Amino acid sequence: MNQGESDLLRIVSRRVLMVALNLCLVPGSLACAQSPATGGFTLPQVLSAPFPTELRSAPALGRISWLSNTEGRRNLWIAEQLQGKFSARQLTHYSADDGVDLGEVAWSPDAQQIAYVRGGDFEAPAKPGANPALLPEGIDQNIWLISLKSGAATEPVKIAAGRSPVFTHAGDALIYLSSGQLWSVQLASDTKPGKSKAAPATAEQPKPGQLLHTRGNIGSLRLSPDGSLLAFVSKRDDHSFIGVYDLRAKSLIYLDPSTDDDIAPAWSPESDQIAYIRTATGNDDYEFAPSRTAALPWSIRIADPKTGRSRELWKAAAGQGSVFRPLASSDQLFWTAGNRIVFPSELDGWLHLYALPVSGGIPALATPSEFEVEHVALSEDRKTLVYSSNQDDIDRRHIWKLSLSDSNPDSGIAKPIAITSGDGIEVEPVVASDDKTVFLLRSDARLPLRVASVTESGTLADLDPQAIPKDFPASQLVVPQQVILSSADGMMIHGQLFLPPAGSEGKHPALVFFHGGSRRQMLLGWHYMQYYNNSYGMNQYLASKGYVVLSVNYRSGIGYGLNFREALNYGAAGASEFNDVLGAGLYLRSRSDVDPARIGSWGGSYGGYLTALALARASDLFAAGVDFHGVHDWNIELGNWNTAFDPNADPNRARVAYESSPVASVSTWRSPVLLIHGDDDRNVQFSQTPKLAGMLRKQNVHIEELIFPDEIHDFLLHRDWLKAYDAETDFFARYLKP
Repeated sequence: MNQGESDLLRIVSRRVLMVALNLCLVPGSLACAQSPATGGFTLPQVLSAPFPTELRSAPALGRISWLSNTEGRRNLWIAEQLQGKFSARQLTHYSADDGVDLGEVAWSPDAQQIAYVRGGDFEAPAKPGANPALLPEGIDQNIWLISLKSGAATEPVKIAAGRSPVFTHAGDALIYLSSGQLWSVQLASDTKPGKSKAAPATAEQPKPGQLLHTRGNIGSLRLSPDGSLLAFVSKRDDHSFIGVYDLRAKSLIYLDPSTDDDIAPAWSPESDQIAYIRTATGNDDYEFAPSRTAALPWSIRIADPKTGRSRELWKAAAGQGSVFRPLASSDQLFWTAGNRIVFPSELDGWLHLYALPVSGGIPALATPSEFEVEHVALSEDRKTLVYSSNQDDIDRRHIWKLSLSDSNPDSGIAKPIAITSGDGIEVEPVVASDDKTVFLLRSDARLPLRVASVTESGTLADLDPQAIPKDFPASQLVVPQQVILSSADGMMIHGQLFLPPAGSEGKHPALVFFHGGSRRQMLLGWHYMQYYNNSYGMNQYLASKGYVVLSVNYRSGIGYGLNFREALNYGAAGASEFNDVLGAGLYLRSRSDVDPARIGSWGGSYGGYLTALALARASDLFAAGVDFHGVHDWNIELGNWNTAFDPNADPNRARVAYESSPVASVSTWRSPVLLIHGDDDRNVQFSQTPKLAGMLRKQNVHIEELIFPDEIHDFLLHRDWLKAYDAETDFFARYLKP
């Protein structure tokens, strides 16, 4: 660290000390109170609960489905109403922590069949399936089918090699993707419950056929409501088209092709129009750098699927909101029963929903105030939207409902109604086929994510109350406290503080946790993404071991508006998040219950980047760190997301990106570090870690390594998470404990 940075540390230390003292002088301040806990649980216990994902509502019979990952065993579940109550049941019975992922669940129109994909990389579908369990047979990606026609579920039937299944309107065939191309396969009509997992007992499965031979990679399959047309996105490297395939005429048309990126197709109820989003090429799309405005704003277009001709329905104005910011949902445009299109926009600096008549006009803000909409779903009758947001509870999530049938003279949408509230976290809502019942995923500070239904009065009921193991240590977990602290440059930053069990006296070692992304927000409870579900459990475990743990929502994350997310000079454009790193460390140093000589840092991905940056620039503040698959040189990482990236094309940008990287400050790195990485990482190149390790060895910095052969970024094996966290616990015990 140079003299200027040392002086800055002293100045900011005094300011953060005053902020901390002021917080502690407030009567009843959360920042100074402790939650009761007894400690004594194990790491496997706190990570033992099933983790549900992909909540899906069936188009009929009121059924829903979800995927559950229980200590690496991934299975498909459904729930349905029996005798007035919802009953959950497990459809598949995969019993090994083998790293073989499940995903892309699809229901048939009558909800009597359900398809899913097993194997492959759902985050990077163009890449082969990873094999961290080193299975001799390797990993194939296949579509499987289960019939529910008899009431009891059949054994899964392997239908075809591929992904992204979509049932035809009649439910007698599946359309799917294989090697980036469009295929279909007829389904055996007389499939009955059978014993074999490879084929139905009474019929031979028909052979698949390829529907199209096209350039580009196909994705985002959307079947028209009448079942005659299939829309999709055809990605062509530097541009993309919306294609429409006529299933009857067996013909293909592209909608108003251009040099731009066309995405997010959405059908009209009558199947005679299709809306989509166009983002213009020519904008400066520089990854991991602020992008507050676009020279060429995005737009919404409506096309005739028969002729391909389109018109511009609406175009974002220059300035705020001109860059398209997507929802955390598979759909971005919602064509309502009232012939309005609901879409996301940051026109007012927050990610909100707007409504616009298909005939055109000025969009009406449907979700006003300073919060952000995240997960959105439309009911089958297109009259109700449900969404999650942090409205009135900035560091949590709750569910809200928009009625689209109530006629508001401005928007055609009624005022949003909260369907959940309180100290819990509710996300990813869906509306059942009765167009009334809402299902969601919920958690709180002590109980992890689980599937629940919610009545119109707001009463929540878990669908599988027995899912969480009996020895899960819920009663021993601390309730994290909201902390708002000052960064080194004065920006106010939110965090969650985990304190050791009540009765733990004296000064404690402390840790700062940095999430990845960076487009993430950690919450005051168990997270809805599995990576951060694990991180939350680890922070609870570290607190039980006597650490004061501060989880930091640093700038460039979500939840606090456009300008916070697109913070000036963040990431590869200047590493302005380092101000938040310093502020967090100095906040902990100022606490009376923290030993200032025993503060460490840990995090993964972008959090690994910030951990490495903390150790490289402030080893006198951070005594040790654990870096999970972190970014260490931006000029390497940028090429991972943009294959056309050339650091020589703009030497000044390349220089700033390098200076924003931990490797640029490695000469002042003195603190020991544990480096953890899977060598089949598709998000952060594995080469980042060997490069850093070599540089640190040359200057005699103590490093330790934990490398997982054939493991990816978000570890597929539960036992790898346990091994990594166990190594982290041991490392910090040796370097931060007395």
